[in-house]
Amino acid sequence: MKNLEENFLLAKKQDRRAQKTLYEMFSSKMLAIANSYVNNLHDAEDILSGAFLKCFTKLDECRDWKSFPFWLRKIVVNDSVSFLRKNRNILYADVEIADDHPEEDIDEQITEINLEKLFSQMPAGYRLIFNLYVFEDKKHHEIAEMLNISEGTSKSQLSKAKKWLTEFLKTEENEKRNTETAKI
Repeated sequence: MKNLEENFLLAKKQDRRAQKTLYEMFSSKMLAIANSYVNNLHDAEDILSGAFLKCFTKLDECRDWKSFPFWLRKIVVNDSVSFLRKNRNILYADVEIADDHPEEDIDEQITEINLEKLFSQMPAGYRLIFNLYVFEDKKHHEIAEMLNISEGTSKSQLSKAKKWLTEFLKTEENEKRNTETAKI
């Protein structure tokens, strides 16, 4: 981590080589995060470019080199959400959640999952709420405020995302079994 600390401090002084090094250290992970939200590599690359530009112009706002990865992630996530709000018409069903799907079903099935395939097939509204809730640890009231939707809509979309994920995993498992059976 000394490399991160050194490059962070130099980048704060507008050192272009240090900024390039930080970009190289974090760009692939941040691109994957942006893509998990927008599900379009070209849009994710645009978000990534904008996020790093914002990062380097506001680097003084990041207090410590240890928090830099989390601070950068927050910029990427916020920029991804802003992009979706501006450029996508995501429809949410404004329905109160009736019942939640047990997480044990999902946890038991998670072994080898192709996240890129999963997120490319998950409906946009589900994906956005799921990412914010699961990966960004946002509460439903925070998600509702961010996206200008009701808490009930956020809860409903998360429930539907879990149900969709369960069905996706069952389908993947059935396809895997069918492929293995065909080999025999």
